Amino acid sequence: MMPISTTLLLLLLLSTIITATTTTTLSSDITALKSIKSGIYPTTIPPYSCLASWNFTSDPCSTPHRTYFLCALSCSANRVTQLTFDHAGYAGTLSPLISQLTQLVTIDLSDNKLSGPIPSSIFTLPFLQTLNLRSNSFSGTVPPTITNLKMIETLDISHNSLFGPLPDISTSQTLTRLDLSFNSFTGSIPKLPLNLLELAIKSNHLSGELPETSFNNLTQLEVVELSNNSFTGTIPGWFFLQPLVQQVNLAGNRFTSIEILKPVKAGFSSNLIAVDVGYNEIVGDLSVNFTLYKTLSSLSLRYNKIQGPIPEEYGETASLRRLFLDGNYLNGMPPEGLFSGKSSVSGSLGDNCLKKCPASSELCLKSQKPSATCRRVYGGKSN
Repeated sequence: MMPISTTLLLLLLLSTIITATTTTTLSSDITALKSIKSGIYPTTIPPYSCLASWNFTSDPCSTPHRTYFLCALSCSANRVTQLTFDHAGYAGTLSPLISQLTQLVTIDLSDNKLSGPIPSSIFTLPFLQTLNLRSNSFSGTVPPTITNLKMIETLDISHNSLFGPLPDISTSQTLTRLDLSFNSFTGSIPKLPLNLLELAIKSNHLSGELPETSFNNLTQLEVVELSNNSFTGTIPGWFFLQPLVQQVNLAGNRFTSIEILKPVKAGFSSNLIAVDVGYNEIVGDLSVNFTLYKTLSSLSLRYNKIQGPIPEEYGETASLRRLFLDGNYLNGMPPEGLFSGKSSVSGSLGDNCLKKCPASSELCLKSQKPSATCRRVYGGKSN
């Protein structure tokens, strides 16, 4: 006969196993999961995929998962907390009953082929922190109910077919990463959330000037990606003086000038590492003030309409490692410091009006503009 203590221990263990394997998922969560699966075209559910294992003869939140509900969802007790599709190419629409999964913290349906509008009900989920619908075929506008996401930290709805004005989420206190790139959004940039770290809205149809009011008090912002839109006017100097900004990409717009202020404010230490303002319509001289940003490692002003000489300071900047100035109308002789044995600058100075750019240097591999072109630009004068 087993000792009483041993018997009790086995009974407790058996009880734990039974409890662990008989979890009953809340009925409204099961209804929502059934609706979500029914919105996916059956022909796009491969037999090896997560959704193929969703068989509702089994309880979704029960453990261990040996045959059914092998992946694509996670639970806490009897509630679904994560919905994470595999990249299986699921096509169909997203059921609005997803809002019944009220304990969801994470939704990641990225890299599939879901279409139709984003259900407005998704924005009523009270605990949602991550919403990733990247690389699908969602269309339509973003409902104003997006402001109801009170705990959202990461919002990625890039690479879809969304249009209309950008959603106003300025009141969010939790959003740190926002990616709306590769859609068809129009209009200007609204005021942005104060705690934003990363902002990406590249490859849309945004226009107008960069409004300072949109970026006011964004003291945490580190990365700004606004390339391939239709912004115009001047790239303002304050844009590069945001306290923690490290990377700025404004390439492929219609800016006509750029203001580079000296980083001389009391107590200010720039963190700027990379700037790309190539493929715009910027005119004027090349500002020496860029060389005052002591952490700047990569600078691209390629294919604008910049004239005049390259300041000597560009050959004396210790931090600079990549310099792309090709496709402008720069003239004179480039700084010798760019070609000294101590320099490790890569990039291009080609397709300009420079004299004596050393053919032995990688920077000069691309040839200069014809002299006739340069004379026209400089009013018939020698460059």
